[in-house]
Amino acid sequence: MTAAATRGGADGFGARLAEVAASVGPLCIGIDPHPYLLERWDLDDTATGAETFGRWVVEAAVGRAGIVKPQVAFFERYGSAGYAALERVLAAARAQGLLVIADAKRGDIGTSVEAYGEAWLTPGAPLEVDALTLSPYLGIGALTDVLVRALELGKGAFVLAATSNPQAEEVQAALVGAGGQKRGPSAVTVASSIVGEVHRLQDGTPGPSSVGVVVGATVALDRVGLSGDALAGIPVLAPGFGAQGARIADLPAVFGAAAADVVPTVSRSVLDAGPAGLADAISAAAAEVAECRA
Repeated sequence: MTAAATRGGADGFGARLAEVAASVGPLCIGIDPHPYLLERWDLDDTATGAETFGRWVVEAAVGRAGIVKPQVAFFERYGSAGYAALERVLAAARAQGLLVIADAKRGDIGTSVEAYGEAWLTPGAPLEVDALTLSPYLGIGALTDVLVRALELGKGAFVLAATSNPQAEEVQAALVGAGGQKRGPSAVTVASSIVGEVHRLQDGTPGPSSVGVVVGATVALDRVGLSGDALAGIPVLAPGFGAQGARIADLPAVFGAAAADVVPTVSRSVLDAGPAGLADAISAAAAEVAECRA
């Protein structure tokens, strides 16, 4: 993949992400219609309930946050009706000018991963979004076709590098080609190799990158062979703020040199406020992000 292709130009996702971060802020709001939240919001645990939930989050986010991230699994629970509901929520969010990141964690090989790219990143497709989360654990090279497609279409992608679930560290902190390697600052872990590959896609071309990585805000970067310096220069989608334990105020300390590139994500910590308190909760979280980045 060429450096020019990885940027997507002035109209690419990276440029639009930078524009939204500058104008509204980088805060990303998760659209996660958990069953307990549907009940708390006095909504049925159905596709219709999930759609109403998603639309209310979109309405509350407008003017307060510029990015939303629907968790596809919570819509998928309802089968075809859930996907139809998700399509309408995605369309509503994009119609309001929000950047939409589908948290779908897709990954496969050959024509299968190409089909995922076609489903989520094709302009006019029912599931069209601005960016898609991708899993590299069949080999990051297997993602080449979907990444090329994303960038040719002005879309974006976030490749999983270091996730916050406790089961992840054993794999993501493993040394690549561990035969002669020893742990230390120069050790190449699975997580750091993924970040390195995403950096190499850019090849030093100036301008905002349209390909980034997912790094959980609760991850101890040094334990998986990462650092703020290693992450700086590419978008970092960082779930885990709020209910999972990370504090927005700690963002600069956690991510260091990469803090300006972080897209902090909050979900349950604002969704728990319910439909009546959601807008204020989003505003408060956005103000925290603005304060810690000042």
